[in-house]
Amino acid sequence: MSSPAEAMGGARRRIARPGGPLLLGLPAMIFLLLIFIGPVVRLLLLSVEGGSLAAYEKALTDGLYLRVFLDTFEIAAIVTVCCALLGYPVAYVLTTLSRGWAAIGFACILIPLLTSVLVRTYAWMVLLGRNGIINRTLMDWGMTDRPLALMYNLPSVIIGMTHVLLPMFILPVYSVMVRVDRELLRASDGLGASGWQTFARVYLPLTWPGVLAGATLVFIISLGFYITPALLGGGRVVMIANVIEHQVLSLLDWRFASALSMVLLLATLAIQAASNRVQATRG
Repeated sequence: MSSPAEAMGGARRRIARPGGPLLLGLPAMIFLLLIFIGPVVRLLLLSVEGGSLAAYEKALTDGLYLRVFLDTFEIAAIVTVCCALLGYPVAYVLTTLSRGWAAIGFACILIPLLTSVLVRTYAWMVLLGRNGIINRTLMDWGMTDRPLALMYNLPSVIIGMTHVLLPMFILPVYSVMVRVDRELLRASDGLGASGWQTFARVYLPLTWPGVLAGATLVFIISLGFYITPALLGGGRVVMIANVIEHQVLSLLDWRFASALSMVLLLATLAIQAASNRVQATRG
């Protein structure tokens, strides 16, 4: 009969058996292959159906689609900057609040994430519409004698996208800010640095990984936005996701839609790789 120590040693050897972790992770890997990789491979095969790259040539050389790609990246960049300007101060304030007030602040940030993007976009339509709350208030107060064009333009799309994506920036930045050693800030102050110098040379570099992670997340998600530009843009603000939807549902051109999707996917992967490279370099 083996002793308890021998039994424990045998159990450890069985757990550490080569291939054990791989076998445990195999079901998840198969699930990911079926759910994520499978559709991507299907899109790739559709885009080169017949062995032709004509769809890619059209996507990368046609001035119309290049313009849409550029507009998409421009809108994503503007939304990212807006989220950074609004989200960074909010994340900082959260780190200075007491536990109770911080919980309330996080509730205000996280509860919208539980609401559908479609519902939040319709809420902005109620606010910004020709007969919406903002226009009615301005007219009732005598600040304008006619409704303002607050919707179906680029600013309304940026407002809606920023509202949806702002929590995606705040959370990564907060997770880094909360780990910053406050003694470093006091030391900088004690050495005679001004508040701005302390922020620019101490605090911002320490929180930069969170800023880069949040900006990358917001930018990548912005590239694939569809509902908000479709509703708040009213057909006047077109992003690449709207073009892909039009190719599939209206023109039934699955081949070209797949090529556009693959180009967008490759651009997204390139942005993520560049962000990882910058993080690794600074690390």
